[in-house]
Amino acid sequence: MLARKYLFPNVIEMNYQAGRRLGVNVYLIDGGSEFLLIDIGFLDTVEEIVELIRRMDFNLSTCKMLIATHADADHIQGLNRARELLKTKVAAHPLSVEPLETGDQITTYALIKAQGIEIPLPPTKIDLHLNEGDTIKVGKLSLKVWHPPGHTPGQLSFKMGDLLFCGDNIYKDSCVGVIDAHHGSSIPDFLKSLQRIIRDDSAFLLPSHGPVFRRDNRILQKAIDRLTQYQHMADFGTCAIDWPLLDEWEAEVSAGRMPDFGKK
Repeated sequence: MLARKYLFPNVIEMNYQAGRRLGVNVYLIDGGSEFLLIDIGFLDTVEEIVELIRRMDFNLSTCKMLIATHADADHIQGLNRARELLKTKVAAHPLSVEPLETGDQITTYALIKAQGIEIPLPPTKIDLHLNEGDTIKVGKLSLKVWHPPGHTPGQLSFKMGDLLFCGDNIYKDSCVGVIDAHHGSSIPDFLKSLQRIIRDDSAFLLPSHGPVFRRDNRILQKAIDRLTQYQHMADFGTCAIDWPLLDEWEAEVSAGRMPDFGKK
């Protein structure tokens, strides 16, 4: 039997358990009589993850569900294989269902030709829809479902006691999940989601990438301040809500004012 490395009571993260980086953070919630997994990652690590779970003396048949926090390839490519091995159901937010069930490579970041990324993404049937305010019971435990969009329309987070499984909303270095129009990102929604987290009473944040950390509102505020600026910057293309420079330029042109370059 392999010793279980609990991060917190009832919570195992599979990268920490393996002692090496497997990919995205995969959280096992141990409810005693049953367990569930939050995310699963790429296909090529699924069998190792399932074998680790078996070696920790979990009964594989007691896996209640596999949850996709959102429809990004690095989080979900292994879902079909994991469902096959664990004989369980797959859950996601309704707004993640279409890209998952159609195997949409663009929306899920499985295909980015300019960067040479082409990840096979078989369609995945979603058995359960998780919505804002739902409660997931797993053995003796309860997880409250959050729907904090921004990174993707269907992003999910989960509150369990003083722990918040925050998905790709915020990382320890104050970075956030990728913002991209093809991805369905929304900066205004992202800001609302971050503001929700900053108002919450969670003590620890458990993100989908990188280290788990004690919540520090300075980390969140730094991201909020940065994303607030992003809304008005051409750098972020159609994810920006406006570009003040162009509005100012249009007003000058309409008023017949020529550029004033000043003195050299």
